[in-house]
Amino acid sequence: MTRTEPTAGTPPRELVWRDATGEHRARWASGSAPPPARLGPAGDATRAGEALARARRGEGLVYAGDYHNARQLLAAMGRRLEHPAPRGAGLGAAFRAERERMRLEHEVLARLLVPVEPGWRIALRRAPDVAAACAEGLGPPPDGPALLPLRELLGLVAAHEWRRRGVEVPALGARVHPFHGVYAPIRGEYVDLVGAAAKERPLDGKRAFDVGTGTGVLALVLARAGARVIATDLEPRAVACARENAARLGLAGQVEVVEADLFPEGLADVIVCNPPWIPGPARGPLERAVYDPGGAFLERLVRGLPAHLAPGGEAWIVLSDLAERLGLRPPGEVERLARAAGLEGVDVREARPAHPRSRDRADPLHAARAAEVTRLHRLRRGRGRD
Repeated sequence: MTRTEPTAGTPPRELVWRDATGEHRARWASGSAPPPARLGPAGDATRAGEALARARRGEGLVYAGDYHNARQLLAAMGRRLEHPAPRGAGLGAAFRAERERMRLEHEVLARLLVPVEPGWRIALRRAPDVAAACAEGLGPPPDGPALLPLRELLGLVAAHEWRRRGVEVPALGARVHPFHGVYAPIRGEYVDLVGAAAKERPLDGKRAFDVGTGTGVLALVLARAGARVIATDLEPRAVACARENAARLGLAGQVEVVEADLFPEGLADVIVCNPPWIPGPARGPLERAVYDPGGAFLERLVRGLPAHLAPGGEAWIVLSDLAERLGLRPPGEVERLARAAGLEGVDVREARPAHPRSRDRADPLHAARAAEVTRLHRLRRGRGRD
């Protein structure tokens, strides 16, 4: 067992542990989890109950053995970690319990570690080639031994496949390719709502902003409708992702992607945004596409619209009502914020989600997800403000 030792450029940190073969040292390679305070060995003979108990106590388990056995151990630990939602406590309580379960799962299961060698080679028997996936998600490989949570590695591999294959977007008639850490447009109803609105309002030559662009999917829909688009995102990885997707579809000349907090400079005829739809803390860049601490993003967005809408311009805000159904946001919040900003509603379009979780009866939030509605709010500056 053992300790972690910070080195002169922390992060990364140097980790030290002992097993039957002696003392080992490695750097911490994770991009999403802190290093455990202490480490110990694990392997093909380690049982799930033992591993979970050690991980719960804060110990990192350095696996030595077969890669597929390590995956099976991780899955078994996850099954033992599951616990049912509280009965009869309401959807809000079920949501909080689910978030706590996810937090605990991330924290505890991230303590099953795999050894990494230079070139992003996993030093386990039968380990696949994960060099491309790790390089995309974590950057250049370490120059010496390193440790990486197996759960994070599996996420990197899955993200690499998403990026390689892409996600089909019917409103585009094409695929977009999400980067690791950038939210994939798998909930297509919000894209369909924007696509339908873009067909109804002539956009040829119009200037449009896509705020919080992510993969760039909404910017691409607007560009296909003839708009000249400036897309913004605060995450450098999302900016690079949106630029690559625009280039793939031959739309780089119509879509400029810039790193910015909310709005770019100037005025737009159309401002589109699919803001994070659940007020609550976000754990990492990917969750910031879904969770909006205190509803601050939505409030800043709506408050800033009048200063960036051209005369006669419209804002299209696409937002799920799931938070309202969970009791996390009061009904009519978009309308309230719009009135406070001097905006008036043009109309509201609705769509029901068709993603798999909306049909999963085992989901503790099934009642809310099955009734969920996504709305496109069309807003414009109130009369007398143009």
